[in-house]
Amino acid sequence: MSKKDKCEIYCYDEEKVNRIHGELQKEDISSVVQLFKALADENRAKIAYSLCQDKELCVCDIANIIGASVATTSHHLRTLYKQGIVKYRKEGKLAFYSLDDDHIKQLIMIALVHDKEVKVRV
Repeated sequence: MSKKDKCEIYCYDEEKVNRIHGELQKEDISSVVQLFKALADENRAKIAYSLCQDKELCVCDIANIIGASVATTSHHLRTLYKQGIVKYRKEGKLAFYSLDDDHIKQLIMIALVHDKEVKVRV
């Protein structure tokens, strides 16, 4: 960090800091951190993206899409399931996964748009 991108003196807006700190205390930020940690793995991000492209995929489809074994894919899907990112249904011997809700799709798509915009600026 250079000297230009930080304050040269220490002062802060007490009212603003107290207001935002109070709002922060009302939110469960640790849940947000866990959500992003789950998506921070490249294979899990690929799974989430794949499920943005099709409403539902079986474990075998997902494994082939991401180029991983069914066992590895199932492990990643369990992690995503525990974080409320995906849901599944059984149909006979097959397990089909889908995004838990549209918010996950929005997060993935917004992140991709953001990435493209950052690359253009750089």
